[in-house]
This record gives sequence, C-alpha cells and structure tokens, in this order.
Amino acid sequence: MALREYEPVPAEPVSPTTTDESGRQRAVAIDVRRFPWIRPLAGDYAFNFQQIAPLYAGNPLTAGAWRDAVARAQQHPRDRRAIAAVVAAQQDARDAPPASRAAGARLADPASVAVVTGQQAGVFGGPLFTLLKAITAIQLARRTEQKQGVPAIAIFWVDAEDHDWEEVRSCTVLDAEFQPRTVTLAALEQAGEAPIASLLLDERVGQTLRELEAALQRTEFTADVMRALGAAWQPGVGMARAFARWLETLLGPLGLVVFESADPAAKPLVADVFSRELASPGRTAALAAEAGAVLAARGHSPQVVPQPDSLALFSLDGGRHPIRRQGDTLLIGGRSFSSDALSAEARTRPSAFSPNVLLRPIVQDTLFPTICYVAGPSELAYLGQLRGVYERFGVPMPLMYPRASATLLDSAASRFLAKYGVALEELQPQDESALNRLLASQLPAGVEQSLRDATEQIQRSMQRVIEAMPAIDPTLAGAAKTTLGKIEHDLRSLHGKVIQAAKRRDETLRRQFMRLQAQAFPLGHSQERTLAGIYFLNRYGPGVVDRLMEGLPVEPGWHWIITV
Repeated sequence: MALREYEPVPAEPVSPTTTDESGRQRAVAIDVRRFPWIRPLAGDYAFNFQQIAPLYAGNPLTAGAWRDAVARAQQHPRDRRAIAAVVAAQQDARDAPPASRAAGARLADPASVAVVTGQQAGVFGGPLFTLLKAITAIQLARRTEQKQGVPAIAIFWVDAEDHDWEEVRSCTVLDAEFQPRTVTLAALEQAGEAPIASLLLDERVGQTLRELEAALQRTEFTADVMRALGAAWQPGVGMARAFARWLETLLGPLGLVVFESADPAAKPLVADVFSRELASPGRTAALAAEAGAVLAARGHSPQVVPQPDSLALFSLDGGRHPIRRQGDTLLIGGRSFSSDALSAEARTRPSAFSPNVLLRPIVQDTLFPTICYVAGPSELAYLGQLRGVYERFGVPMPLMYPRASATLLDSAASRFLAKYGVALEELQPQDESALNRLLASQLPAGVEQSLRDATEQIQRSMQRVIEAMPAIDPTLAGAAKTTLGKIEHDLRSLHGKVIQAAKRRDETLRRQFMRLQAQAFPLGHSQERTLAGIYFLNRYGPGVVDRLMEGLPVEPGWHWIITV
C-alpha cells in the first residue's frame, strides 16, 4: 500500500489519513500536542525544532541532517569487523533467521550505517511500544538505503544491565471480555539486585505461560503464539536471551539485528569509554546537568538530574553497584579506590563495568555506526542532555527520531469512533463523563431542549422573585435563593435520570463505548504503554506486523489510530 507523503510541519494542527486499496480509511493521525500526557518536548521536536536545536545533532526532518549523519558515522574509526563478529556469535547462539544474519554481517562493511533503537528485556516481549520502536527503526533503515544510497541496518539494543525487576516481570493483555489481565513472573533468584541479563528463568516460567494462555482470548493464532513464546522463555535461559530470541524470531525476517548489550564479548570494544569515564569522574554528570539547565531554560523539564558526585558507570562485581566520587577517591559500596586504579581496571577487565543511562548512548554509538536513534518521549528528553557528553568522548552524536506512536483498534471500534466523533483523549478518564456526553448528544432534541428551557425560565422567574423580596421582607431573599437552588438541584437530578434512562435504552451504545475504551485506554493508560505486543499477535496474527510495516507512517508529531 502506497502511503501518502505529507509535510509534517503545518501552520495549524491537521489530521492526515491513509487509506487502503479500496479507499477505506485505515489510519487517522492525531497531533500529539492534543494529549495532556505527552511531554511538550515531543511537540517542539516535531513542529518547533529551532526551539531546542542546540541540544541535538540535527533536525531529522531535513535531508541535509541525514547526509551529515551518514558522513560522520562513516568517517569515525571503529572496529567494524569485531562488532560484526560479536553480533554473529549472538545470532548463532539464538539460531537467528537468515535475513537478520545477513544484515548483521553488513556491519563489517566500512560504508554501512545503523538506525538503532532499544528497550528493556520485558517478559514475553514487553508493551506494544517495543514493537513500534523496532518497526520505526526498520522503516527508517530502509528509507536511508533508498534515499542515501548506503547500506543501512536496523538494530535493536536489548537493555538488560539494569536491575529493575518490577519494570520487566509483568505483561498485560485483554481477555475475551476486553478486561485487562496482568500475568507476572515469579521472582527469580537475585531479582531486584542483579542485572536482568544475569537472571535465569526457572521451572515456574511454564506456569506463567499457562496463566498467559488462560488470560488471552482463544483465537486461531493462540497456539502458534504460545509455541513461539515457549520456545524463547524456557527454564535455564536468561531474561535477555529470551527477549532477544522472541524479538528476533518475530522481526528478524525483516532484517532486524537484535543485540544483547550485556554480552561480555562486546565490552573490550568500549573499554576506552569506561576508562575515560573513571579517569575524569563527575565530568559526564556535570555536562548532562549543564544541558539540563539549558533544556529547562527552553521550557522543558530535564529527564535526568545527575548528582555532582555520581559517575555514569556501575560496578558489576557482586551485583550492580553505583560508583561515587568522594574527594579524590571513588567509592563502590564500602570500598574505596583511586580513579587511576579503577580506570586501569576498566581497560583490562571491562566486563566488570556497566554504563548508566548517560553513558549507554556513548557505548552504543562507539560500537555501531549509528546515524539515528529511535527514541521514546522520555528518552528524547535525556538524549537532549548528552550533546556535550558525545563531544567529550569524541563520538559523533546521531540524529534522534521519535518512535512511531499508535493505537490499534479493531474495525468495530474504529467505526464507532468515527461515527460518533469521540476524541481519543476523551476515553482516558475511567469514569462515565465521556459516555454521558455521548448519550446526551443522542437524546431527542426536544427532550434536551425542553429541560434547558425549563431551567432558564425558572431561573428568570425566581430571579424576579428574589429581587422583589427585599420590598416585603429582606430576610426572605435568602429563602428565595435557597428555593431556587433546590429547584436547580431537582432539575439536574431529573436530567441525570433522563441520562440513566438513555443508558438503559441505549445499552448497545454503552457496550460499544466501553469496548472501545477498554481497547484504547486499558487500566486508564495509553494502549501502547499498557498492552503487550503479544496481545495483538494473538488477536490478529502475524499479519499485524505487515499491517504496521505497510500502514504506519513514522513521521514525528502524530499519533496514529490504526484499524487492524
């Protein structure tokens, strides 16, 4: 399906659409600035880039920025053969699809460039936005090859060196009644203490898979989905490996390269980065804090507020421990070291260290010839604090590109949304305010108008009574006002009863509304951040990936309602 090209920097917010071959509307865009939960930075990035331009490497909406990013990545020295070998070894261990292996091998080509994205290793593949990130990266890599004429590889960075177990242990789906059901892995040994990549699944993962299968609506695709999940999440397999294998099985045939970032084999390639961070402790934090102040001065809250004594590295000896500066000494737990000693250790034993959020992009772009990173809204904010950090380490900063944002609805929900003109954001509150407004709009005009007329007439008449009271007895004015208040209350109560009667009469409308709301804002939160990607694969089958590849525009600034 050919998508209509459009200029995503309009003078006024607009809602472009895409259609299928028969002319039916299949995707509708909403300006992200309409959503109160979206950071204002996302709006400025798409529609007012000059406001925050000094914080980034270039405007990804301009062709010149891409040409410059390609040149920077190709000219920067890096051990391409070594990283290609690390990727190949990972792919061998996971039995990666041929297309993914072929793409990984191209990393050894001095002309190749990469479009990178990443996410934590969430159980059973994580939320829908994980899939949207990967698809955005694949689309941009293909666009780069076509427009820039260079080999471009889409890479997914599996972030699993964090120890935030609660962030990755659960996933949420909708059952056959469109009710949210959350399944949660039992706590693994050292969960919450050790990096996620070091946690091994145990026999209890089988029970969690059975709970997931019971929660899902049974479809023709359920057996295949559960079979693929079971092949990835097996006892004895690490969380990062399970996530990587699942994503690679799903998107590897499209050429996606999945990279397990905690792989010790990759650490020697970034030993110099670790060593330099330890040799000048606190400098990265200071640069990020300075950029955060610039971001704040431009009206956007910094995502990261680093402490002056913090380093952008963790020690992995016996867990995952922050490294802090105290005078001329570096502290890890209760142990103290000189910066020279730890800097030297990082060169000889880099696998003992792990980057934090500020240094992770530098490590990533030291390993890969990155021209663009596909970021979520929060990532976009902290990446805007890193231009000085990139310069400090001599690594070219890539373009930052907001990931595609979407709500996936079935055809019945999309028709309801279009027929009744309900704004998507009105569905977020988990009360009946939007439903009441919709039902009121469906009342016969005479009913609603007669209630309004009665209210206005009574208010006018009682106002004359109130004004006349002082001539008889000034104290009666208050009594008249109280009487008016009671009448208004009774009229509002009557109106509410009318609405309730409409609800009973329009039970079908009510059910359709609740079904739409459950899909768009499960648990009151945006779909893409709440529902697991596997929910959509189970309901619509593997074709949902093709649907998103063909029908999801990736231009920044828009949230797309996609009919699947």
